[in-house]
Amino acid sequence: MAELLPDSGPAHWRARLREDVETAARRDPAARGRLEIVLCYPGLHAIWVHRLAHRLWEQHGLKLLARLVSQANRWFTGVEIHPGATIGRRFFIDHAMGVVIGETAEVGDDVMLYHGVTLGGRSMERVKRHPTVEDNVTVGAGARILGPVRIGAGAQIGANAVVVKDVPAGAVVVGVPGRVVAPDPGTTPEEREWVDPAIFI
Repeated sequence: MAELLPDSGPAHWRARLREDVETAARRDPAARGRLEIVLCYPGLHAIWVHRLAHRLWEQHGLKLLARLVSQANRWFTGVEIHPGATIGRRFFIDHAMGVVIGETAEVGDDVMLYHGVTLGGRSMERVKRHPTVEDNVTVGAGARILGPVRIGAGAQIGANAVVVKDVPAGAVVVGVPGRVVAPDPGTTPEEREWVDPAIFI
């Protein structure tokens, strides 16, 4: 429904808010109701405030105000998202605390992060220095994705992994440094069905 609405105006933003709440309800089995989600989910609050900060960031002369909004967001939610970061739809941060997303990070649609995730940089230059995370990626608690790497669509990054290289679509990455553990080319498609990637998250 939201796709049919213009990118501004009350109807558009109401649709986006509803979409975010439904995403949280679908992603978190502990959610007991929409009101609880709206009132008690800091990951949801963080993305809502980020959208405001990002909108300000894109306006001439409002970058300082955008940064102040993002700092308030950090203080209230424990999530630090630079207002320059680009984040897609149906984004969800479970538990939220300690997440850091850098200025040039790009995050696609239907991405889920757990607490303690960093999408960070490895350069002091004013260039693209943060990760690009494509659609339908899940990043486990405490994982660090560093530098202008690309995480392919549908990939899953295991808890506490440190990723400094590109990850192919659909891969499961674990360890320090991160290494691809699935799909394992030595297994048959039938054997792969028995491995649930969620065990690495």
